[in-house]
Amino acid sequence: GMSCGGCAASVKRILENQPEVASASVNLATETAVVWTVPEVQATKNWIKDFGENLASHLTSCGFTSSVRDVTAQKGNRSSQKKREERLAHLKDSGYRLAMSWTLCAACLVGHASHFLVAMAPSWMHMFHSTGFHVTLSLIALAGPGCQILVDGWKSLCRQAPNMNTLVGLGAVSSFIISSIATLIPSLGWRAFFEEPIMLLGFVLLGKNLEERAKLKASSDMTALLNFLPSKAHLLVGSSSEGALPTVEVPCSSLSVGDHIVVLPGDHIPADGTVRGGKSAVDESSLTGEPLPVIKQPGDEVIAGTVNFNGTLTVEVRRPGGETVMGDIVKMVEDAQNRQAPVQRLADKVAGRFSYGVMVLSAATFAFWNMFGTKLFPSVVPHGSAALLALQLSCNVLVIACPCALGLATPTAVLVGTSLGAMQGLLIRGGDILEKFSSVDTIVFDKTGMLTAGKAVVTKAVAIGNEESENVFPINEAIVRKCKLPNWSKLEIFRLAAAVEANSLHPIAKAVVQAARSAGCETAMAKDGTFAQEPGCGATAIVEEKRVSVGTFEWLCRQGVKYGDPPSLEVSNDQTVVYVGVDDSLIGAIYMVDKVREDASTVVESLAQLGISTHVLSGDKNTTAEYVAAMVGIEKEKVLGGVKPDEKANFIAKLRKENRNVAMVGDGINDAAALACSDVGIAMGGGVGAASDVASIVLMGDKLTQILDASELSKKTMRKIKQNLWWPFMYNIVGILVAAGVLLPVTGSMLTPSIAGALMGISSLGVM
Repeated sequence: GMSCGGCAASVKRILENQPEVASASVNLATETAVVWTVPEVQATKNWIKDFGENLASHLTSCGFTSSVRDVTAQKGNRSSQKKREERLAHLKDSGYRLAMSWTLCAACLVGHASHFLVAMAPSWMHMFHSTGFHVTLSLIALAGPGCQILVDGWKSLCRQAPNMNTLVGLGAVSSFIISSIATLIPSLGWRAFFEEPIMLLGFVLLGKNLEERAKLKASSDMTALLNFLPSKAHLLVGSSSEGALPTVEVPCSSLSVGDHIVVLPGDHIPADGTVRGGKSAVDESSLTGEPLPVIKQPGDEVIAGTVNFNGTLTVEVRRPGGETVMGDIVKMVEDAQNRQAPVQRLADKVAGRFSYGVMVLSAATFAFWNMFGTKLFPSVVPHGSAALLALQLSCNVLVIACPCALGLATPTAVLVGTSLGAMQGLLIRGGDILEKFSSVDTIVFDKTGMLTAGKAVVTKAVAIGNEESENVFPINEAIVRKCKLPNWSKLEIFRLAAAVEANSLHPIAKAVVQAARSAGCETAMAKDGTFAQEPGCGATAIVEEKRVSVGTFEWLCRQGVKYGDPPSLEVSNDQTVVYVGVDDSLIGAIYMVDKVREDASTVVESLAQLGISTHVLSGDKNTTAEYVAAMVGIEKEKVLGGVKPDEKANFIAKLRKENRNVAMVGDGINDAAALACSDVGIAMGGGVGAASDVASIVLMGDKLTQILDASELSKKTMRKIKQNLWWPFMYNIVGILVAAGVLLPVTGSMLTPSIAGALMGISSLGVM
């Protein structure tokens, strides 16, 4: 496995040396690697699995035991749970070796204490301060708890990829060899220090154990996310009798689409589905961050991992097992943790050659003190032995240097940041996104669903040719006679428009459908395969052998509707109007309003305080966009209405050319191009497929304040990353200088290998 940043760099280098691999990302904290293949790789049947197994086999042959992750398991909690169990087992093994190591350290201390208690101690205690006793302890330490470090370090050196274990192993073995020479050749006048390899390995193993615990704690937020997914479900196995629901408990992984399950009060919902019976309040805070429970009744959708409160629900399974929304969230977060922040690249370059550099510095330290140091500073040489001093200092340099902290600097911060974000309903796609969002200075909002609630309400409909209507379009009588228009009723306008809009997810479409239901309209269906939608303009379909179009006036004209100039309508600034056409005739218009979000003005004000400029883009008419912008505190000059999807993308591109770091907030198909064009795309409320697929950040809740949460999280994460990078760079620079004896001429003091090892062992904790 990987033990330090040098190992991670070696794995990355091995993977990228394969001709089929374009690039690779290696995460030391999660012990995973992701590869991107070159375009020339043939996508034959099962090629991904075969290619992954070949890479894993190659890595294993190079000394890094690897396996291909089960993609299906990764969507659920099995893969992550297995990784956690492996870490717990590794921590347990580390604890055993640590206990054995510190038992040897305690015995070593008893041996030293016996020197001072020799007058009072019984004769049998004299053996504790004998050279043979310390030699035995040292050999046990090297062959027992330190064996794994020595073997891994030697193997890494042989494959020309030295790591932290190589440095520690060289330091421990060098200390033992120096002490052995001092014992075997007393005439050299060297002092034996067999306790050094014992204490060195003890401190290093302590540091490794603490590091494993810190890694486990850093991944605890992901574990908490996985705990929302239950392992068992109550499967309905027959019809109810006398009010009872016959069920059997089954694993969630065995559920299939169409199964009916019973969710009892207090249970986590085991699969995504549709409520078919019962009524209850459901806590969706684990998914959206919204603290208030949501009432669910027949026909409503429920999500796996959410909690049923006070009623029993019968749910028809739609997305079971690893296919649930929560499973997708877990996979997305795991993928995000493998995307590095660009700021980590320098650390990776340093870590990749770190061990070679340390060995060179160790050799240089020995050469300096053995050849020149004793001549320049004769007072620092103990017993006139320049070689012994040089060897001790070179050992110090080997063991104090630590590439681990460099390799962990960014992954641990990204691990915690993305996991915390997921717990708050923020799906952030990687460390690179956190870095980009922390430097955003301009945020562009789509109006509908972003600054407004996205829950448009129809206020009235206007029909053409209906003399009883109080609101009649001015219309040319010749056109009426020519087109033989019937007196379209408002109910008929709603019915035909709803038949088209039922195929769309746009907030305006949902409002039209809801208005038709509320008005009690008879159901009409669009003919299969005839629905077409132009983002930002409108939609059309064949309904009852008629071409029905719903959208802007200009778009209806492009669809063949003949009317001339736009109708003169009294429309207030907060109203949106969509027109309805049948074949080549304009038959009416539907008025609707969309309330401004209660938190929109607060968010805009907070962003301004952070120095972030805000803009509004909308496909709605300019007067409505400006009205909403004024309501939330955005200047008129920063509003652009009546824009199409490509114009939104062009506006974003223009801002970026002005050297601005731009985030775009949207949730619809017509926002997808602008989201993809921005530095950071943010999909609100989960968005629709196209928006969520291209978004860098997905806000699962329906709160605009989550943008502030994401901004704060990104800034805190970047501060932590920079702190994590600053600490190991400074530690290694200062630590290596002190270990090399830079303070020796001034203070007359120097580190011992064991103290240097202790400092190295705890250095990684500063980034956890």
